[in-house]
Amino acid sequence: MANLFQEQTPQSAIDPWITRSAASQGAIARLIRTLVPKRFRPIGYIEHLVNRRTGSRVKGGPFAGTKYIYGAVGSAYVPKLLGIYERELNEYVEQACSLHPELIVDIGAAEGYYAIGLALRNPDATVIAFEMEEKGQDALKEMASMNNVASRVDVRGKCEVADLQAVLKGAERALIICDVEGDEGKLLDPEIISELCRAHLLVEMHDFIHPGISDRIIDRFKRTHEVHRIWQEARSHDDIPYRTLGTALLPSRYLDWAVSEWRPERMSWLWMEPRNCSVR
Repeated sequence: MANLFQEQTPQSAIDPWITRSAASQGAIARLIRTLVPKRFRPIGYIEHLVNRRTGSRVKGGPFAGTKYIYGAVGSAYVPKLLGIYERELNEYVEQACSLHPELIVDIGAAEGYYAIGLALRNPDATVIAFEMEEKGQDALKEMASMNNVASRVDVRGKCEVADLQAVLKGAERALIICDVEGDEGKLLDPEIISELCRAHLLVEMHDFIHPGISDRIIDRFKRTHEVHRIWQEARSHDDIPYRTLGTALLPSRYLDWAVSEWRPERMSWLWMEPRNCSVR
């Protein structure tokens, strides 16, 4: 796991326990991974517990009931199963669904938390899911099949500017979900892709990769969209509703880590609504 666990504070302080002992923990972790089956390791135990208790379905949030594979691609599994993943965005997801989008474009879709969840919530919509990793593409197809939406979910590879421009052409009610690890600056420019001017967008920002990218995106869209910035909120082990002898014996930091979403710093998202659009 490349990212460090972070206590979600307004100052985005990284947990000092991990910072102080990262090297020794790394060596111990490698030894544990070699000797101990995953489900008996601390995080593996929590994942197995949550998977079993939820029946491999998202427990809450806007995508409650979605059938889920065992695992996540490049992100945290436990928060997705619990339905608390990026819960700061729930009201905006509900708002997006109320617009009855005809086209949903998920860029950086991973295994499909948003792509499949939104396909289930919007049965009349076509979903195009861009995912550059082959592992993610395979997981997307499996998730689509599990949830009986494969006929409406078009899984594609990496999204380039020309790809986005092509899929948006002619779409009157398009919703774009974007999490591309800093490439939002390359993809999202309404002066290059004019169709963006009438699309709704929910974009994860990556200022820790490209400092100031949020301000640049806001500046690009402020003339055509109402722009709302949403900040990440705190997570804690209290977000896990299941308690066993095993969770009681685990140090709380493992439970905190399991729901932390593995953010390198306090993150934010932009919800951008075209000014001339109204709910159907």
